[in-house]
Amino acid sequence: MELEYILPGDIEKRSFEIIDAELKERGIILPGDQRDVTMRVIHTSADFDYAGTMTYSKDAVKIARTLIREGADIVTDTNMALAGINKKKLAMYGGRVHCFMAEEEIAREAKERQLTRAAVSMERASEIEKPVIFAIGNAPTALVSLYELMQKKPWKPAFVIGVPVGFVNVEAAKELILKTEVPYIVNRGRKGGSNVAAAIVNALLYGMI
Repeated sequence: MELEYILPGDIEKRSFEIIDAELKERGIILPGDQRDVTMRVIHTSADFDYAGTMTYSKDAVKIARTLIREGADIVTDTNMALAGINKKKLAMYGGRVHCFMAEEEIAREAKERQLTRAAVSMERASEIEKPVIFAIGNAPTALVSLYELMQKKPWKPAFVIGVPVGFVNVEAAKELILKTEVPYIVNRGRKGGSNVAAAIVNALLYGMI
């Protein structure tokens, strides 16, 4: 295998060319409206399994981009995802990114109630008085909390990106979101992560017209 000499500004373009070629070699055709998102997830992870496990509700990409265009905020469950999302691009449409996980008040309440910080963070996020896109890449309890909140009160997220990674309750938590009427992008199975959650949001942002 030989080194390719590529200008720094062309590395991402070349990466997507390689991904596209390998998808064709595998006989995989990504649906048009989902292509940008799944491609960027593969680019972020170097994992082609996502081509088969990324799951989209009807018109998910269109709905998510409409929400962004109308100024929706984004709530993440990690500061890593918060750092990875293109906040400047989101701000062009009036949106902000929030992560409540590191707040002392959240940690204190979670300890007192014997809940995870992710669960308490989702409760806090449900109080935001505008449409919210949830981008969950780490904590399955965040997805469980969102599902339970929908059962307890007349509230629902505007959109859920559900891609937590791990082994404990990860798959079951994702399946809960698939049962709801909330529009979603979910990666079935154990794989995901904060980097994947950020990649999905950025793919939505970069594809805005």
